Amino acid sequence: MVDEIVVATDSDEIWKTVEEKKYGKTVLYRRSAENACDTASTESVMLEYIHKMDFAADDIFMLVQATSPLTETNHFSEALQMYANGDYDSIITCVRNYRFFWNEDGTSMNYDYNHRPRRQEFNGMLMENGAFYINTVCGIISSGNRLCGKIGIYEMPAYTATEIDEPDDWEILENLMHKHVLAKKKKKISQIKLFLCDVDGTLTDGGMYYSENGDELKKFNTRDGMGFQLLREAGIKTGIITSENTQIVTYRAKKLKTDYLYQGKRDGGKLGIAKDICQEMGITLDNVAYIGDDLNCFDLLSQVGCAACPADACHTIKEIYGIHVMNKKGGEGCVRAFINLILNMI
Repeated sequence: MVDEIVVATDSDEIWKTVEEKKYGKTVLYRRSAENACDTASTESVMLEYIHKMDFAADDIFMLVQATSPLTETNHFSEALQMYANGDYDSIITCVRNYRFFWNEDGTSMNYDYNHRPRRQEFNGMLMENGAFYINTVCGIISSGNRLCGKIGIYEMPAYTATEIDEPDDWEILENLMHKHVLAKKKKKISQIKLFLCDVDGTLTDGGMYYSENGDELKKFNTRDGMGFQLLREAGIKTGIITSENTQIVTYRAKKLKTDYLYQGKRDGGKLGIAKDICQEMGITLDNVAYIGDDLNCFDLLSQVGCAACPADACHTIKEIYGIHVMNKKGGEGCVRAFINLILNMI
């Protein structure tokens, strides 16, 4: 639902990190000195960027703040869908706060202290959590603000209330991250019963090598091989699915002692093969981990419980929802990196 992700920064370190990672839709924007100082407003940065780019007036602009690291993909998706309904000019994120508030003159703000409500009978108050804001380009320009017109409220879970403003906030959010975000991923990965892998561009570097006699060669990584052994020791079955049919892969699969090997194109593609294996094992695709790098892997990567791709996978694959983009390229240990991720989460 997002066409472009802009990282606005004046930090050389952040710039270099983003540049090296090469996240699919991410572009970098160098903030001016004037809008990188302590007194600069977020609106000034937004307007600076908007005025330098060629936007249509009705383009949607979503401001996402890095100080709210507990924001997840589903929060963006739900809020954007809410905005697409056309009921609001802009959207703000809030959490529901059940604290009792008072005015400085000694009067209660949001409850009657003579009839103190129980929490389950108290609606609380909506508090801005600073996660993200949605508006149109023309709305931001005309108002000079991230919000304008009829404002809709997208309510987020209570645990997303904390923002990183002080060092103590970092420690609090680290604990909340483990409990509410990483724990869900860990639970999902802990249910993996089958590990499947692509070959060209994943187990290999995707290169085409030929001997003087015209024999085709492939280069594999020994660390990936050790990863398959570790999976066996953990009780997870393994398999290779590739669209090509070569004796080289047969030899490699035998060396890796994989439980399954499927070569050549078949009806239903790689997804169909994976479903057949799942039926044989009595499991579902939620119990499958798969790593692949190109378009013929898309359907399977989109439906397994845990998906990954090499750092040099094609753009479309990197954009699959929830996919783990490894920091290593195909044939350079990306499969082992994915296996380590799985085993560390079990």
